[in-house]
Amino acid sequence: MFRVDVETLEAYFAFDPKREGDLRRLDALISKAAPSLKRHFHKGTPAGEPGMCFKMIGYGKSFYHATTGEKVEWPVVGVALQKNYISVYFGYEARRSRDRPLRRAPWRIAHGPQQFQFRKVRRFGFIPCGTLIQRGRASL
Repeated sequence: MFRVDVETLEAYFAFDPKREGDLRRLDALISKAAPSLKRHFHKGTPAGEPGMCFKMIGYGKSFYHATTGEKVEWPVVGVALQKNYISVYFGYEARRSRDRPLRRAPWRIAHGPQQFQFRKVRRFGFIPCGTLIQRGRASL
């Protein structure tokens, strides 16, 4: 499993120098599309507790209920480095028909109802992504 073993937001951005520029460009897009979502370092949940343990850049805070019924903190929008790509997670489901163009976008390499992945920001669909982020913010 790929791990970004850092303890601060700046260290997360600098973890992979080859992709730092991509993270910064994506950060600018998210900050512009949803300025009310405060950027923070999401540390993940400690081992043995419900929730996902990986670290990421978070924007805004929300909660979901784990299978145990416990309330778990989760970003409204989260950005995580993976071994070969970058994942963007949403605190809402992008299943509505108006979100389908993003899910079929040629730059994404995988998607689900609450996330998508891509390799390079320069191929990234900034306008559809910004729209999806704004919808996520509005759905809270």
